[in-house]
Amino acid sequence: MPGLVVFGRRWAIGSDDFVLPGAFELLVRLVWWMGILALYAVHKGQFNCPGGGLLHSYLLVLLVLLASIICALSALVYISMQGTISNPGPRKSLPKLLYTRLFLYLPEFVWAVVGAVWVSDSSVRCEKAVINAIIGTVIASWVIIIFTIIGVVIVFDPLGGKKTFYLTDSVNRNLESSQSGQLLYNVKNTATRVWEKRIRLLCCCIVQDDDHRVAFTSIAELFRAYFSDTDLVPSDIAAGLILLHQEQDKMESCPKEPEEVLCHPPSSLATDDLDVELENAAHYMLFAAAAYGWPYYIYTNPLTALCKLNGDCCGNRPTDSDITGSDRHNFHFGSILKITGLQYRDFIHISFHNKIYEIPFFVALDHKKEAIVVAVRGTLSFEDILTDLSADCEDLTLEDVLENGFVHKGITQAANYIYRKLINDGILNQAFTIAPEYKLVIVGHSLGGGTASILAIMLRNSFPTLRCYAFSPPGGLLSKSLADYTKHFIVSVIVGKDLVARLSMPNMEDLKRRIVRIVANCNKPKYRILLRGCWYEVFGGDPENFPTELDGRSQDALTQPLLAEESLMVHRSPSYSALEDESHLHSPPQYPHLYLPGKIIHIVEESSSRRLCSSDSKYTARWSNEAAFSSILISPKMITDHMPDVVLKALNSLSQEHGSCISC
Repeated sequence: MPGLVVFGRRWAIGSDDFVLPGAFELLVRLVWWMGILALYAVHKGQFNCPGGGLLHSYLLVLLVLLASIICALSALVYISMQGTISNPGPRKSLPKLLYTRLFLYLPEFVWAVVGAVWVSDSSVRCEKAVINAIIGTVIASWVIIIFTIIGVVIVFDPLGGKKTFYLTDSVNRNLESSQSGQLLYNVKNTATRVWEKRIRLLCCCIVQDDDHRVAFTSIAELFRAYFSDTDLVPSDIAAGLILLHQEQDKMESCPKEPEEVLCHPPSSLATDDLDVELENAAHYMLFAAAAYGWPYYIYTNPLTALCKLNGDCCGNRPTDSDITGSDRHNFHFGSILKITGLQYRDFIHISFHNKIYEIPFFVALDHKKEAIVVAVRGTLSFEDILTDLSADCEDLTLEDVLENGFVHKGITQAANYIYRKLINDGILNQAFTIAPEYKLVIVGHSLGGGTASILAIMLRNSFPTLRCYAFSPPGGLLSKSLADYTKHFIVSVIVGKDLVARLSMPNMEDLKRRIVRIVANCNKPKYRILLRGCWYEVFGGDPENFPTELDGRSQDALTQPLLAEESLMVHRSPSYSALEDESHLHSPPQYPHLYLPGKIIHIVEESSSRRLCSSDSKYTARWSNEAAFSSILISPKMITDHMPDVVLKALNSLSQEHGSCISC
């Protein structure tokens, strides 16, 4: 669990992370050494060619060097296999072995240069097989050296040289002097700047303005606060997720009732209401999916989409619709037409404009349902990701709405942008002038679902009959009072173990505590957890056969401080303190609890039959409540269940099943 300390600084790698890469390199080195040995044995006594003397010396030294590296790697892998994630004690000699292995890179580098010079010497007239073998040796040496440098860059921790304090706002500590307080302030500032530089690097391809800079700082603060109180390396998190998934599968296989809670009794009235809402949701999900434009259309029709768009869309840009933003070759609008089945004249306004806090949307007339539909696009760009990650809370204050409360800052600003466009630019007035008897429906998926929900709250007073369908909206969206207020006009649709619907800062903090707890109490080495976990994820099996059991230590032993190389952790993290004191779990939360909007329909896949090129799934739907989404569930489907095509497939399946039941 603790990050490895070498050269006087912490690195983003654990002392038990050298098993798999070390074993792979060891295998390569063994094959390499045996090949050179065979080459030397075959040509022994035959190095009389020009340059043969140097070749003879080169091969001998290379054999000795490779043997030394193999011995060092063997010891490194063996020591790295010892102990457990939370018990690095048996691996305390690993830094010395690592120094030895890194020292051997120096003669290897020199010998790789010598080999390159020998190969490039035009005076060498040895056998072609020998020259090719030396060329392969030189290439292999340089490849390993380059990959080692890349690995060092990846595991480099910019904060590794800092003395880290693990403090949170909810824990009051008396600093001994103003100097220690200044040190803490400097450490936090440095961590924030590091995260800000990482975010800027990831977003280097987008134009950055003041809004971006504010968002970068806000997101950097969020990441710094989240990751500052634990000493987990990436492989620890991967092992923790594997263990949590297996533990979760065990619990689901138990005969007791799952965590899902019905918020309505299974009465015929509730069933009829659910069937109606599912039919409406299946219809409006087409609009939410269409808002993604050509990426979604090509993703769902990979073989024919480009041909259809090229044939139907080029040169047919509509003149009656108000279109803003870039749409090269008319692909976005052509895809929207294909997905929704609407005509050019049915669109009132289409915006492809995309910046941070400003996301694309369109307004169209739906004659089938007699509705004016506002469809908001979900996450599809770096700007959208920044909007998602601007997860600070802010107050939402509206006139004549008593249920004011906290909302997601980034999504609220996106809703404000669309609200100003709809009202100030007269887009809704234009739509209701054309169809005054139609109702207003707002839809969206993912980020679009969250934006549509807050936009619906803003428009509710002006349009009392308004309805909103939020498909897979973010979990950390509305405070409890606002979530209850929206139950009258918003319906959220969640499929399976969708991660985004459970994504909120309190849930992320809970996930972090669960990961820390399970890896701290597991008695199996990390490499076994990762190997067996990969087998379980790919091939399945019984989770009982995998290392998810705790080691049976007493509670007193479980609450002891975890060992850390070189006493890296100056203070214990609040997450570790949670292991010691359960009351910490009930302390005032650092982040306010935010919930899903409206009434919640939870769709679960009950069975799936796979064929050669397709799969048939059977789904069930039920009314649920926010309690069912208070914890992040680990599953291979936690991402795929969020995808718009999966949501649309599930809704269409339920709608068709309901239609067939009526016909029967």
